[in-house]
Amino acid sequence: MKILALEPYYGGSHKAFLDGWSKLSEHQWTILSLPAYKWKWRMRHAAITFAEQVNELVESGKSWDLIFCSDMLNLAEFSGLVSPAISKLPSVVYFHENQLTYPVQVEDERDYQFAMTNITTALAAKSVWFNSSYHRDSFVKAIGDFFKKMPDHQPTDAVTNILKKSKIILPGINRIKNKNGDRKNDILSILWAARWEHDKNPEDFFEALKILKNKEVKFRINVIGQCFREIPPVFSWAKEYFAEEIDTWGYQEDRTEYEKVLAESDVIVSTADHEFFGISVLEAISAGAYPVLPNRLSYPEILGLNEDKKAEEYFYNGSVEELVDKLIDLAEQFQRTTNLKDIKKLSMIVERFMWDNVASILDDAIENIYNNAGQFFYEYRTYT
Repeated sequence: MKILALEPYYGGSHKAFLDGWSKLSEHQWTILSLPAYKWKWRMRHAAITFAEQVNELVESGKSWDLIFCSDMLNLAEFSGLVSPAISKLPSVVYFHENQLTYPVQVEDERDYQFAMTNITTALAAKSVWFNSSYHRDSFVKAIGDFFKKMPDHQPTDAVTNILKKSKIILPGINRIKNKNGDRKNDILSILWAARWEHDKNPEDFFEALKILKNKEVKFRINVIGQCFREIPPVFSWAKEYFAEEIDTWGYQEDRTEYEKVLAESDVIVSTADHEFFGISVLEAISAGAYPVLPNRLSYPEILGLNEDKKAEEYFYNGSVEELVDKLIDLAEQFQRTTNLKDIKKLSMIVERFMWDNVASILDDAIENIYNNAGQFFYEYRTYT
C-alpha cells in the first residue's frame, strides 16, 4: 500500500513516530514534512503548502492509497485545496496532542481557532488515532464543554461521530541498551527527561530534591529535555543550588548522548500536570531506570496499573511529600543492592512498545482502514 504522510511539525515525538514506523513498515511511504518551527504558523499554512506540493506530484504521475497526517494539519482545508484524486482517499489523523486540552498558564491565552482545527480535522478523517485512552477521553470531554460556549448552532453530533471512528494506537519507542546493573557507585542517580515547561511541573521536582538535600540524602541528578525560549525560572535556581549533585544538565541533541544519560540514570521521575503519553519515561525504563510517576494522566495506562496492581509501586499520589518518601526509600535500597527491584519486570512491560513489535501492528491497523474504506467507496458508487 502506498501512504502519503503529511507532517507540518517534523520534530520531537512527531518525527520519532513517523521515522520509527516508516523505517520498519511493509508499506511504501512518501513523507512530506515541514521543520518543527513556529507551530502556530505551521497549523495556519500547512494545508496550503502541502496542497501545492501534492498537486505538483499528482501532475507528475504520483498516486497513493491513503493519507496519514498528524493533528497539526487542517485536514478539512487540505482536502478542499487538493486534487480530487487525493481528496477522495481515506485519511487517518494521529493525535500526538491537541490544542483544546494542551495546557496554557492562563486559559484566556488559548486560541480556540486551533482547537476548532483539531475538531474539524477529526471530523474530516476516516479514522482518528490517539496515543492513549487518557488523551482521547480528555479531548472528547473538552469538545463537549467547548461547544457549550458557542452562542448557537452547536454541532452536537460531533463528539459521537469522532468517538465512533477513534482508535487507541500506542506509539513505539526505540530500543535502548540496558545498563544491566553495571554501576560506578552506590549513589542514586535521578533523571528528569521532560520539556522545560510549566506543564511538566518542575517546581515540584526540584522542591523534592531540595528536601532530600536538606535531609542529607545522597543523590546525583541528570536534568535533560527540550528547552524553549521561555524557561521556567526554577531551572536557573536549581542549576546553582544543585551544582554539586549535577552530572548532566541541558538538552541532549545527539541521540547517542541522550541514550547514554538514560542508561546512567537509576530513577526516572515525573511530576507532570500534563502528559498525553510519555515516550521519554518509557525510553528511560527501557534503559534500566526505575519509574516514579504521579498516579494520573496517561501513566497508569502505559504501565498497566489496571491490569496489574503490583504496578502501584511505580506510582506516588502526586504530592511532593510522597515523592520525597519514595525517593528516600529507593536511595536507601540502592545503597544496599545497587539494583532496584523488578527491573526485569519493567523491561517486559516496555517490550510491547518497541518499534520492532509495534510497526507491524500499525501496518495492519492502517491496512484494515484502507480495505474498509475501499468497500465503502465501492458501495457508494454502486448504489447511488
